[in-house]
Amino acid sequence: MLEASNLPRAQLRRLLRQQRRALSAHAQHAAARGLYRQLAQHPRFRRARHIALYLPNDGEIDPRPLLRAAQRRGKTTYLPVLNAWPRSKMAFQRISPDEHLRANRFGIPEPRHNPKRQRKVWALDLVLLPLVGFDRFGGRLGMGGGFYDRSLAYRKMRKNWHKPTLLGLAHECQQVDRLVMASWDVPLAATVTNNGWY
Repeated sequence: MLEASNLPRAQLRRLLRQQRRALSAHAQHAAARGLYRQLAQHPRFRRARHIALYLPNDGEIDPRPLLRAAQRRGKTTYLPVLNAWPRSKMAFQRISPDEHLRANRFGIPEPRHNPKRQRKVWALDLVLLPLVGFDRFGGRLGMGGGFYDRSLAYRKMRKNWHKPTLLGLAHECQQVDRLVMASWDVPLAATVTNNGWY
């Protein structure tokens, strides 16, 4: 586990990204199976009707087995979609199992932008977020673009609004001792790895 307190965010982000990218294809596949076992039968996943996930990129742990399980169970699933303008905004758009995806400006597959298929983030039940680093206290270090933090900024104003549940998904090697939280960071309810919940 890395000690994060003495490292600038950019350096910490670089080190953690290197660690997750260094995982073999076999380790990645095993991690995706382990993540599925941790979450697929958990009450938070089973009760959720509207679930936002992501497609893996840059060594992120793969939630696609959970995406397929959610769709088989009749849940409505969403992927993040980047706005053309303003370029700093992101929305969550409903997808179907046979959806045709295209690469966005970061090379990440996403559905073609369609506002009629989008759902407000506060109307989702569960959001499974990618991350670069996490700690045991709900801290999340993202890729640095701030897309999720901006989308979830409303939670800072609404102290009694608890939807959606925010779960970070990660490999064990992404855990750090303690992240210094910035004022704009939105804490997670928990982080789930292939080995357990934090």
